Amino acid sequence: MYKILIRPLLFLFQPENAHHLTFFLMKLINALPLGRTLFSLAHGQKNKGQSTSLFGLNFPNKVGLAAGLDKNAESIDMFAAMGFGFVEIGTVTPKPQPGNPKPRLFRLKKDQALINRMGFNNDGVAVVKERLKKRKSNILVGGNIGKNKVTPNEEAVNDYIICFNELFDVVDYFVVNVSSPNTPGLRELQEKEPLSNILNTLMGENKKRPATKPILLKIAPDLTEEQLVDIIEIVNETKIDGVIATNTTIDRSGLNTNDSIVEAIGAGGLSGKPVQSRSTEVIRFLHEKSNGSFPIIGVGGINSGASALEKVESGASLVQVYSGFIYEGPKLISDITKALA
Repeated sequence: MYKILIRPLLFLFQPENAHHLTFFLMKLINALPLGRTLFSLAHGQKNKGQSTSLFGLNFPNKVGLAAGLDKNAESIDMFAAMGFGFVEIGTVTPKPQPGNPKPRLFRLKKDQALINRMGFNNDGVAVVKERLKKRKSNILVGGNIGKNKVTPNEEAVNDYIICFNELFDVVDYFVVNVSSPNTPGLRELQEKEPLSNILNTLMGENKKRPATKPILLKIAPDLTEEQLVDIIEIVNETKIDGVIATNTTIDRSGLNTNDSIVEAIGAGGLSGKPVQSRSTEVIRFLHEKSNGSFPIIGVGGINSGASALEKVESGASLVQVYSGFIYEGPKLISDITKALA
């Protein structure tokens, strides 16, 4: 029904407007008596089982919602009802920020892809924290954290500390995002020295707690092999819990969409099917070169059970979807869980 009826209707709207409409409808269903329960019977019950233990957490299945879709933790309970094994919210910053000027989200239908330059638009960590306190489901939630646009890179670590401490009691794991292409200068923090400083500082904060929370690093698909070797060294040296590979790409090669359309869209991170191969390459490289010394969550171009299985066979322990979910709908979750069974 999604691909025949719902997706064509949503695709009549501008992408960001379709996003807001979808969230409005999910909130409406959630507010109806038995709304979420009936929705869960229709979708979520298909994805029971196949639990995985990782980072000291028990994931009911291996399919998660990637960061960026539910930035502000507005519909976690509905995503739980769909059957996701975990949901990653954010990217969250200390202060609220509107993000980049609109339009900033674009569909490339011929490529089953999206281009976004959202710019960490979010309600700020305090608001997100309060929403997380009110969630009714017990689904595992990851907190993807970043820095505000106005924060200079040399002070970025302070923003990550603020978000870490504020969200500590309301999320199950953390993801350090230094790989979005849509915040000026952010990717410079992927260099060895500033990244090690951020991760070591967060690990220090983590150890102050009676019980620690897993900390992961999300990386870009555009890193060179030399930079990926640095990432492996950083993960092993800082003792963080794992890597999410990968974020969106700034590469535009090999697209089916007309070049003039792509050029007119302009800057932003490309996600979806075009990232599938490169994301898998990064996962395989990290897994092989590290001798599997840390877990990897695979994300990038997953639009079928087969593409998810490819990620797992390349070294990923879990997978996440975003663009593929937009194009394929909730059925993608059950397709993946069956393929990984």
